[in-house]
Amino acid sequence: MPYIHKIMPNNDLDAIDLKILAALQARARQSNVDLAEGVGLSQSASLRRVKELEDTGVITGYVATVDPAALGLGVSVFVSVTLERQIETALDVFASAIRRWPEVMECYLMTGDADYMMRVVVADLPAYERFLMDRLTRIEGIASIKSSFSLKQIVHRTALPMGHLGFGAAQPMA
Repeated sequence: MPYIHKIMPNNDLDAIDLKILAALQARARQSNVDLAEGVGLSQSASLRRVKELEDTGVITGYVATVDPAALGLGVSVFVSVTLERQIETALDVFASAIRRWPEVMECYLMTGDADYMMRVVVADLPAYERFLMDRLTRIEGIASIKSSFSLKQIVHRTALPMGHLGFGAAQPMA
């Protein structure tokens, strides 16, 4: 089933793995020398652990975060989409379409009133209108679209919380 996301935590992670994850979430570009020193491992052990975390899919990639306003993308829109029918083919058509559009930063299949919730970034209101009219409304099977415009971002995090895993030492390094 393509819509089920793995939700079970990786039970093979130990305190050192969590320290590595916290350190990389805080500063992914640090050298292996600095990482190894920060988590109390040799350089080779640190490199081996990071590679294992990558190979097992715990670490899914590395990115640079960029200020949207610096690129002229100052408008964030939260879009609720309801489909006419929640059948697998309709879900697949929608998912396939929105994956191609770079304006869609996040999209979630939801429970509740809407079938999907998306976060879209655009330069301005006319750009959102073009996105809406030229792309979103052209997907067959959409029953309704509701847009909410962000006035101000209060919190934006990329690092996942790990305190629930019971390792107090897994806090980001300064």
